Amino acid sequence: MRKTMVLTAAMLAVAGAVPAFATTGDGPAADWHPKARNIVYIQGDGMGAAQREFIRLATTGRAGDLVMNRLPVTGMVHTDPDDPEELVTDSAAAATALATGHKTRNGAVGQDARGRRLLTVLEQAKRAGKSTGLVTTAQVTGASPAAFASHVPSRDLQSDIAKQYITESRPEVLLGGGEDWWLPKGDPGAWPDKPGEESRSTHGNLIEQAKRSGYTYVRNASELAATRAPRLLGLFANEDMVDYGPDGKGAYQPKVALPVMAKKALDTLSANPRGFFLFLEEEGIDGMSHENNAHGVLDAGRALDAAVSEVLRFTRSHPDTLVIIGGDHETGGLAIEDTDGAPEGDEDGPFPVPGTKLSLTVDWTTGDHSGVPTPVTATGPGSDRLDGTLDNTDVYRAMVSAARLS
Repeated sequence: MRKTMVLTAAMLAVAGAVPAFATTGDGPAADWHPKARNIVYIQGDGMGAAQREFIRLATTGRAGDLVMNRLPVTGMVHTDPDDPEELVTDSAAAATALATGHKTRNGAVGQDARGRRLLTVLEQAKRAGKSTGLVTTAQVTGASPAAFASHVPSRDLQSDIAKQYITESRPEVLLGGGEDWWLPKGDPGAWPDKPGEESRSTHGNLIEQAKRSGYTYVRNASELAATRAPRLLGLFANEDMVDYGPDGKGAYQPKVALPVMAKKALDTLSANPRGFFLFLEEEGIDGMSHENNAHGVLDAGRALDAAVSEVLRFTRSHPDTLVIIGGDHETGGLAIEDTDGAPEGDEDGPFPVPGTKLSLTVDWTTGDHSGVPTPVTATGPGSDRLDGTLDNTDVYRAMVSAARLS
């Protein structure tokens, strides 16, 4: 499943390679791995193999491929949680496994099934002197980014998560939605509340607290573009940055595009000569799959692939960067079908397949998560550890091993 990767002596020197030794049944064997100075973990939330293939076929056609699919290493990841009542994971348990190497119960963030704190790869990177960042089109305090930089018993405690960000883990870059969790009731902030929304911080005005602790706060794309601050907090929506709804109603229209946030994060974090860890997430695939909105999934998938392109442009001048693209779980039970007349029931489409006279229809089996494994692709130092069939906890181990964080 892995293409052969050839490393010259010069490449190894640039990447800071040092010899490591693994023990095999035949005795110690030299296992040369270049060291990753930077790690970028890119998540398509809810992106299973079917979502990835649908986005490919509807975007590039049968003869083409997505940027995220062209990386040299490919694996398949099991996603089940350590939950006594549920076999299928939620985002909190899945992200905790990816971030810490430990499975946990659904809903728990940065804690094991017994409620004990777990050290995350972001926190290990911070201890090693690296800069860190969380970037998402979800709420920046949502379950997936939160699992990398906070520890709470329930993913619903988003103000507690925000408080931990600015007082404990302190990522240099925090970009996404979720302004309502940072402001007390009655303070509308920069983004007007929609029906059912309101500011609800349980810790006062956390934006002001963040600013006092050294963060520069930005509220829109122009302010983000203008700042050169080394520590950034950007909140670009009340809740998630995507307007969810069924096909024809929901719209993928984030006020700041994911590739734009990705580039700013890379520019900011790469100023640290010791390197960085960056979590980068497209939430729209999950949210639109929950709504069984295939057009929304396609729009979000295109944005994710554009963000991957942005990251890979960065790696051309920073080859010591491990890049991983995965999904925490699959959502919606998406199925790709031939078009046969008008869509029926939960079907969406037809979607033309570029370069052909064909079209496809998307069908759905659920509005919830499913238990199927998710594909992962990777490139850069240590990426070969992600080849084959893996557990989601193995993704964590690949990251810390590549950057020598353990």
